[in-house]
Amino acid sequence: MTANLAAELTQHLHGRHLYASAAWVQNFLTTTRPNTPLPAIKQTAGFRLLATDITASLSPPPHSVFPQDILRGAEQSRMVSGPIICQVLDIEDIGNSRWSQVEAIEAKERGETTKGREVVRVIEQENDDPSAAVAPVHSRGPFKLLLQDAKGLKIYAFDIRGIDGLNTSMTMGVKLLLRNVDVRRAVVMLEPGNVQILGGKLDTLDKVWKEGRKQRLMDAAKAGGETAV
Repeated sequence: MTANLAAELTQHLHGRHLYASAAWVQNFLTTTRPNTPLPAIKQTAGFRLLATDITASLSPPPHSVFPQDILRGAEQSRMVSGPIICQVLDIEDIGNSRWSQVEAIEAKERGETTKGREVVRVIEQENDDPSAAVAPVHSRGPFKLLLQDAKGLKIYAFDIRGIDGLNTSMTMGVKLLLRNVDVRRAVVMLEPGNVQILGGKLDTLDKVWKEGRKQRLMDAAKAGGETAV
């Protein structure tokens, strides 16, 4: 029965392009309760797998990772079909100055946000009216990302279109599914039609990245000779 369950779960995950290793599947099944409905097992497995480091949890076939020679950058443009699962290790807003990003972080620390040109003080709402809350404003980039596939290969990517869900407020370790991407000189060009955000994160990476972002921006701004506004 366990073997059949493992096979069915593996097939389900493969259908989502999540090529979990046999060891991961077996370990996951030891944590499930007896008589748990199969749909619940499948849903939980997908959720937990997206919260793992894919370099340790996946056993990907060749077509689901970047070609080994992709970083040579010998070709001006190269199409990679995929689909490729990768995780985001870093994202940088290259459409706004680093000092302006530092100011935005400090405003958030003070509990402030902007609405147009107006500075709005964010306070906890005492009512249940969602229209009273001020929605966070995200930069539209463009963004430079550092991606990693299941074999551990790291490659830079550019989002110049402003893809929904890709911004500096996203969680690090989130998983992306890439299809038919154009790789130019070892840089992946992201387009809305070839990127699917699957979700997930890496808790430790996300915590360290968020806590250190302000200092990294300040250090980079000083090193680059940027002047604070």
